Amino acid sequence: MEIGGQTESGANGGGGGGFRAARCWELLRWAAGVLRGKAVGLAGRLGRIARDEPRRVAHSVKVGLALTLVSVLYYVRPLFNSWGASTMWAVLTVVVVMEYTVGGTLCKGLNRASGTLVAGFIAVGAHKVAYMCGDKAEPVLLAIFVFLLSSAATFSRFIPEVKARYDYGVTIFILTFSLVAVSSYRVDELIRLAHRRFSTIAVGVATCLCTTIFVFPVWAGEGLHKLAIANLNKLAEFLEGIESECFRENATFENLEAKPFLQVYQSVLNSKATEDSLCNFAKWEPCHGKFKLRHPWSQYQKLGALCRECASSMEALSSYVVTLARTEVRTACRQMSLHSAKALRELTAAMRTMTTVPSPASVHVSAAIKAAKGLRDGLSEGADLARAMHVAVIASLLSELVTKTKQITESVDVLARLARFRNPETTQTHKGVAIDVVS
Repeated sequence: MEIGGQTESGANGGGGGGFRAARCWELLRWAAGVLRGKAVGLAGRLGRIARDEPRRVAHSVKVGLALTLVSVLYYVRPLFNSWGASTMWAVLTVVVVMEYTVGGTLCKGLNRASGTLVAGFIAVGAHKVAYMCGDKAEPVLLAIFVFLLSSAATFSRFIPEVKARYDYGVTIFILTFSLVAVSSYRVDELIRLAHRRFSTIAVGVATCLCTTIFVFPVWAGEGLHKLAIANLNKLAEFLEGIESECFRENATFENLEAKPFLQVYQSVLNSKATEDSLCNFAKWEPCHGKFKLRHPWSQYQKLGALCRECASSMEALSSYVVTLARTEVRTACRQMSLHSAKALRELTAAMRTMTTVPSPASVHVSAAIKAAKGLRDGLSEGADLARAMHVAVIASLLSELVTKTKQITESVDVLARLARFRNPETTQTHKGVAIDVVS
């Protein structure tokens, strides 16, 4: 019995162990399958990002290249003996300064270099003044200098102009001055320490600038210009959708609320943060491509503000789109939206080719204004007060869109004059003259 019991217990134990092993193997296979699915999904997502914006891949490569180049300072013994452990500041500078656009890197790099240089000079001067006042007064004066300068520099960050362009530089100034001023009380060779730190930071900034400018550069100014073109395109797409889906004789009005053109203005409304950032970085960039020195970047912000005001009117109009399609003022509304859309398309083409505002744009704006005036005159003669008031709201929104289109046209014209866009009509005239001379 005992032998049998032992045999039975061993068999049961062996069976239990085999079951647990099989269960663990199934769990491992399941976990491996989940990890494999996650990895495949992540790889697919990264592939889509790389295909949609190849410049992001180039930026990643540039960051790796800059870090590799600046690491030479640490690996080469003669360079390391010259700067010592301060070479790590060059690596840190590359990490914090390298940005996606040339303007962003220039902004942070020059702010970091200038902030470090100015803070170093002032800190050394503060140390000399405190040192001449004796051992007892030195720590007190250094503490007073740190308090006054850090407080004043922090308060200057609330100035809008400083906040927009030099906020990072002020932060670096506070950090560098505090470190150098405090360490000067215990460090004997202060000037040598400040020189090493600034030199390594300058090397890091120079590495970032060379890599960003000369290796697949991404210009913030070009991005800002393309953003303005995209906003004008989306406004025109909304007006074209209104005209084709609501005012044509063969309009069906089926599932009108789900039409994609009713949502295109959303990205225009949300473009202010990107626009302001690109404009700020573009002001730091040198002349490149068709963008000359002192290009009127601020005019893009004025144009963007008008585009967002137009998009706000479109947002209000989209809630009336179904009712609008069933009113008796279809012809006038169709003319207003059609000519406004054509004017915006002309402006988009002019911005893309960087030419002056073409005459057809002004013609379409005039036609849209004329249609809006005719609509207002027709509404004033209406007999049904309630119906007239309802339609008047729609007409007011469309008239406002026409007005905003006119203002956008004027803003693009100002931009073309300030940036000295070429005149296509003059170019065509010169070509015609050349052909006549040859013939």
